[in-house]
Amino acid sequence: MTTNNDQNDSLKSIANIDKIIHEPARLMILSFLYVVDHADFTFTLNQTGMTRGNLSTHMSKLENAGYIEVSKKFLIKRPLTIFKLSKKGRKSFEKYQVELQALLDRLQKNG
Repeated sequence: MTTNNDQNDSLKSIANIDKIIHEPARLMILSFLYVVDHADFTFTLNQTGMTRGNLSTHMSKLENAGYIEVSKKFLIKRPLTIFKLSKKGRKSFEKYQVELQALLDRLQKNG
């Protein structure tokens, strides 16, 4: 039998989830980058289905948080932007996964 306090504590722990990662578009981006070594802007754009502006905005937030590394170069006189999950980003994403799973397990147990 669960108490309202147990349920409330489980729900309040949602507030501790990493909000940079938890936003759906950024969660999608990080999930994608987690399973690849790196990806260029166009490939990431196609994989996520975002608009160019939306992807750029979210990538800037992830870069500012230190979760991704961005490199720019030219390939046959055309700009090429490459994204890679940083070590901090990988650790943060793994921590996010563990915390979210623990939260869901607590809610199921208390439900």
